[in-house]
Amino acid sequence: MKPLKFEPLLKSILWGGDKIIPFKGLDMEMPTVGESWEISGVKGNVSVVAEGEYKGRDLNSLVEEMKGALIGESNYERFGTEFPLLIKFIDARQPLSIQVHPTDEIAQKQGKGSKGKTEMWYVMESDPDAKLRSGMKSLLTPDEYAAKVEDGTITDALCEYNVKNGDVFFLPAGRIHSIGAGCFIAEIQQTSDVTYRIYDFKRKDANGNERELHTELAKEAINFEVFDEYRTLYTPEKDASVELVSCDYFTTAVYDLTEPMAIDYSELDSFVIYICLEGKATLTNEEGESIEIKAGQSILIPASTQEITAVPEGNCKFLETYV
Repeated sequence: MKPLKFEPLLKSILWGGDKIIPFKGLDMEMPTVGESWEISGVKGNVSVVAEGEYKGRDLNSLVEEMKGALIGESNYERFGTEFPLLIKFIDARQPLSIQVHPTDEIAQKQGKGSKGKTEMWYVMESDPDAKLRSGMKSLLTPDEYAAKVEDGTITDALCEYNVKNGDVFFLPAGRIHSIGAGCFIAEIQQTSDVTYRIYDFKRKDANGNERELHTELAKEAINFEVFDEYRTLYTPEKDASVELVSCDYFTTAVYDLTEPMAIDYSELDSFVIYICLEGKATLTNEEGESIEIKAGQSILIPASTQEITAVPEGNCKFLETYV
């Protein structure tokens, strides 16, 4: 089965910018977008195939039809017909709210469905002064956290990072975080849209109302453990697979190719997604079926695929992720 491309789902959001439109090469006005959902199985926001034999089909219906051949036998047993990952590009013109996502167990306990949200960020581009927040500076009790939300000092309790192209942050469920203005990010996450908004800088919507906060739900969801470092450290390398994150929900590596590479998936029981960050490449499977990927595109490679040969045009950088 040939790799699949999908139509992007563009989201106009209060804090969004317009970088996604030229980055993805879309011929349209320059609206405030904020997010492009690249590959999604979220109910009500399921991706639709953009071209080829399955053009117009939605992703979850393909999972239902092809089962393990598309997503892997173990993934089908674990997740059923709901595709297990959500891939996004995020363009922040303003800071996003301070927020947290629950674990699977807490989401289920709080009646938010059976899935929480663990995610990761790869910074693709950033303004010179762009920052983001991830994790706690020092140990707080749940009541101390709530007091800081109430008096508007919660941002003082969080670790803040200046960011640049190539920075990576892993955000296990329970880790408090916020994307700052000027960040352009690729995000990989569980298929879940459960977000608890902790603080929103007292912004108002078009009707003059502040957005709802979820202080009490977040209090139970936050992991208050403190770590020395929240940025994921790795050593970039040309023409190699460099692992960035490995967890129960996804494994992600980055490839920076200047020459052709054959990538063996014969022992992997999972779909694979490529998220192209820079340049372009031709991807060919063992059946000789080819598809082009370029910056701003994401490709789903079925689990039945044994090998992909990636031939870059000059230089091509992409993320590889699977479950």
